[in-house]
Amino acid sequence: MSYLVLLRHGQSIWNKENLFTGWVDVPLSQEGIMEAMIAGEKLKKFCFDEVYTSVLIRSIQTAMIALSKIDCKKMPIIQHENDKMAQWAKINNDLKIMPVFEYEELNERYYGDLQGKNKKETAEKYGEEQVHKWRRSYDIKPPNGESLKDNYERTIPFFKNVIENRLKDGKNILISAHGNSLRAIVKYIENISDEAIPTFEIPTGIPMVYDFIGGTFTNKKVLS
Repeated sequence: MSYLVLLRHGQSIWNKENLFTGWVDVPLSQEGIMEAMIAGEKLKKFCFDEVYTSVLIRSIQTAMIALSKIDCKKMPIIQHENDKMAQWAKINNDLKIMPVFEYEELNERYYGDLQGKNKKETAEKYGEEQVHKWRRSYDIKPPNGESLKDNYERTIPFFKNVIENRLKDGKNILISAHGNSLRAIVKYIENISDEAIPTFEIPTGIPMVYDFIGGTFTNKKVLS
């Protein structure tokens, strides 16, 4: 048996300012930092073999802050793939390493032309119904952006090929990512329909734990 923990990043500065963020690399707010610390306390007794984040700083910050709180003798080290960074990431052979991998496949939805715009002002300009469709429907894209379906089709092949195979190898895994990339993963794990997924929410900073037994996800626990 192994386990998978999903953790949505804490509040970012742009979340606080009610702006569409998407792929803009915005850090955590003070509240988001506190959410990550509290998530770490809830994960205190967990010890991960591998950690996966998006390439966006709010996801990476959340993982590293949370990991600073857990009772595990492994050291989280970001695994760089190029040049001297890759060489020196592997030089500490005397340390027990918890490798942290960054993948674009785990990024938030790309919100296209909406990125950086205020959500309330956007609703006033285009109408609340239209903006609601852009934000919450499964397959309607914002202008020049991704739908949740696009996010699913980007994230789930990676999840199947990398994460599931590592779980089958007995690895305990943490994924620190975003509302929509994590919704895509939960949709796949729990077989949520296209019609039901728009109303499914993942709160910030609240770990969700799945046991992985015999190739099946089971025993979901929300550490609220």
